Amino acid sequence: MSARPEEARAVAAGITAPAAAGPFVIETEGLTKRYPGDRLAVDGLDLRVPEGSVFGFLGPNGSGKTTTIRMLLGLIAPSAGRARLLGGEMPGAERRVLPHVGALIEGPALYGFLSGRDNLRRMDAADPTASRADRERRVAEALERVGLAPAAHRKARTYSLGMKQRLGLAAALLRPRRLLVLDEPTNGLDPQGMREIRALVRALAADGTTVFLSSHLLDEIEQVCDHVAVMAAGRLRAQGRVAELLAARAARVTVTTWDTEEAVRVLAAHGVRDVRPEGPGRLSGEPPAGLDPAALNAALVGAGVRVRAFGTEAITLEERFMELTGEGFDGGR
Repeated sequence: MSARPEEARAVAAGITAPAAAGPFVIETEGLTKRYPGDRLAVDGLDLRVPEGSVFGFLGPNGSGKTTTIRMLLGLIAPSAGRARLLGGEMPGAERRVLPHVGALIEGPALYGFLSGRDNLRRMDAADPTASRADRERRVAEALERVGLAPAAHRKARTYSLGMKQRLGLAAALLRPRRLLVLDEPTNGLDPQGMREIRALVRALAADGTTVFLSSHLLDEIEQVCDHVAVMAAGRLRAQGRVAELLAARAARVTVTTWDTEEAVRVLAAHGVRDVRPEGPGRLSGEPPAGLDPAALNAALVGAGVRVRAFGTEAITLEERFMELTGEGFDGGR
């Protein structure tokens, strides 16, 4: 059986695709958005988000992340390609699909003169099928879940930025959701608030909700996400499990010694690539597959290198991101 077109493109680009054993709540094929003036915002995106995952969506400024999210939610139409959300073609399936999707995009839109509870009551009034008692219960549960029950009576204009973010999350959780789309959900939060949002995301995933999380905080993605996609200049550079993405690059070996010239020679003789200084008397390099670190250490000592410290250092998501995009992460979208 021949590969699907998007699979062939992924192999050619070196992109890790998620395993095909399970349904995908988001699938795109050649998704493209071109704006007037021939400005290409998203270029042939083949994205797959497994059901039940916490999926991190990363990319530097202008990479096309927010444009992609808007296409997925049917807010803008693609110029080419297809997008499926919970099995429905977008745009087109909004009425059937969006009641099962909660979203917090570019901050919540709140009525400052209303209390937190009244803001949620107004937002939940869009559901004509629920009784007043059901809506009151849902509002109370959403406030409790995001930790705002004690401040529910206060006017939204008195809320801190972090509290407003949490109120926006509460609005997205008023009804059971199969998919939650969050764009920078920890924006403006202090460390305690960030921990609370991380815990909430994990709890939602444990309950079976798929969370699609766009964030500029790479350590945040590493702590909470099990899958990730990396965008750059409108194109997908990699996707897959976080662990697999990091495992695609071997851990670097590190050597601390003042005999740096001899150490460089021994490392190169054993196939260690990209040997570079990491500070005074410290070198690091990328070992070939299958190299035994203990044997390498023994070879250094045997060559007369006075090894003060030796070890391996796993690559971080930030380092992998820079390799894939060719640039640092500046927090843009």
